[in-house]
Amino acid sequence: MTAYVISEVEMRDPDGFEAYRTLAAKTIAQYGGRYLVRGGMAELAEGNLPPKAIIIVEFASMARLKEWYASPEYAEALKLRQTALERRLLFVEGARET
Repeated sequence: MTAYVISEVEMRDPDGFEAYRTLAAKTIAQYGGRYLVRGGMAELAEGNLPPKAIIIVEFASMARLKEWYASPEYAEALKLRQTALERRLLFVEGARET
């Protein structure tokens, strides 16, 4: 079953963010993921949380998603993430409707 990474992102350091983004994209592709939304600004329709940039990545399965997230390649990007951005990260399993 398809799985998705959904990130709400707020940039802290523009240079670090760009380095993280480049490295993360390379590792996502390496593990078969693909971006559905990359850095789109969100508009709040309901609720009270401030909108942030949204990123959605699709993987073939939750197992593959978790393999990517725990990979040594992505670990390098995670080191950059610590100072480059603030985020809320969700893993969601579900079939994409066509």
